[in-house]
Amino acid sequence: MQRKNSILKHTHSSRSGMALIMAIAVIVIISTILALSLSLTATTSKKTTDLYLYEQTVLLSKSATEYALLKISQSNPCTYTGGSFVKDTIYNVNIAVSYVYDDPTICSAVSGPSYTTVTTPEQSGSALINVTISVTDSSIASEPLSYFRRTLQKL
Repeated sequence: MQRKNSILKHTHSSRSGMALIMAIAVIVIISTILALSLSLTATTSKKTTDLYLYEQTVLLSKSATEYALLKISQSNPCTYTGGSFVKDTIYNVNIAVSYVYDDPTICSAVSGPSYTTVTTPEQSGSALINVTISVTDSSIASEPLSYFRRTLQKL
């Protein structure tokens, strides 16, 4: 009598070894794909947050320029020179205003370099508004963000 059982066991054990190697290869491939997708997800969320903060600083700089124009219109000539404030505990806003006139006596009440003299009447009566917005909160932004806007407005 011949034993066929030993032949089947020998074939079966080599197939088990091959299945184990294939299973390990599949696990390595799937773990590589998962690591790559996790990395892309983390990068995408950082970029989304930074883009949101940047767009907010651009819009806030436009609003700060309008705010400076409102303060200029409510005060005497050359008296509003800017200021600083914090918006929503995230954004540090700094406004600096310089005036442009052809007659320095208009700004005589204000001392210091808050005005510039020009030679032609066409250039007279303007305000140079510098707005700087910065985000330095490390719990929100992954790196410090700063935005600068300079505007020349006719008065």
